[in-house]
Amino acid sequence: MRKSHSPVAVLGAGSWGTALAIQLCRAGGTVALWGHEAQLIADIGAARCNKRYLPGVQLPEQLSLTSDMAAAVAGVKDVLLVVPSHAFRSVLTELQPLLADDARILWATKGLESGSGKLLHEMAQEVLGDAVPTAVISGPTFAREVAEGLPTAVTVASTNAQFATDIAKRLHSNTFRAYTSDDVIGVEVGGSVKNVLAIAAGIADGLGFGANARTALITRGLAEMMRLGESLGGMSPNVSPSVSRVQQSGRRETFMGLAGLGDLVLTCTDDQSRNRRLGLALGQGNRLEEALASIDQVVEGVQTAREVHNLALIQGVDMPITEQVYAVLYEARSPKDAVQALLNRDQKAELG
Repeated sequence: MRKSHSPVAVLGAGSWGTALAIQLCRAGGTVALWGHEAQLIADIGAARCNKRYLPGVQLPEQLSLTSDMAAAVAGVKDVLLVVPSHAFRSVLTELQPLLADDARILWATKGLESGSGKLLHEMAQEVLGDAVPTAVISGPTFAREVAEGLPTAVTVASTNAQFATDIAKRLHSNTFRAYTSDDVIGVEVGGSVKNVLAIAAGIADGLGFGANARTALITRGLAEMMRLGESLGGMSPNVSPSVSRVQQSGRRETFMGLAGLGDLVLTCTDDQSRNRRLGLALGQGNRLEEALASIDQVVEGVQTAREVHNLALIQGVDMPITEQVYAVLYEARSPKDAVQALLNRDQKAELG
């Protein structure tokens, strides 16, 4: 018998938002999918298919569409945000006065706030306060594979254990498995930094450096991710004083899981990754503007590279791969020179 869940609102009608809305329906839910472009929503509704972002994938009958945010969240307890990181605060701010008294907020957005480098849960706390339960969904996922019902596993992280468990159950189906975690910082750092490292892997492959170089970048990139996550989890200058140290984390085991190593390997090795494709184009000699135009969707790693680079400087964390990606994107360093800078670093112990 199909499970029956209370309605959920998904805010963001891009490829990932649409895929998660489909999965929630597949798992027995009723979903309202919101998008800010009225014409896009009308086109999706007429075709019962998001032709722009997921062509060929039909929408289930229990999925409704709207460009009216108030209508999407009316009477809804669980609201899922799947918007680009640069729009995360503005959408939260618009959403906040529309929420039901018992609302719970989760997101599948990956990235950091532009300019401040804040993690998404920090923004959510600032906008929503401490009383609204929050959670994050992350892991090695491509939207099309989820939409088509191919086997997938994710992590749902929240400091509210009941909320994490509830969302994992809402997502679960015979092709989709959700694990729970309380390490919000680790899951968010993993989902952000992996996009920067995927650009690096793409650059290396675009230059024709082969599997050895790609694997080395993934492995050393994971070490960078761990260093930053442990630093932020222990003494982040961005974490509100009202958040106890028990709620902070950034554990090494999180980075060895789905939201860390799993997502990192996926985005660094498969050309469905926009960040990897951007790196490939840069390694092949394309200018950044040309590469972004050819992808024609948000490439989160571009903004995230700047924020992670700045966070590393603030925290005093050594992140040489991130530093070189930043230099390629923002300082016009050639990909070949960036790789040479990495190779010319002083010899050191691997675990030092």
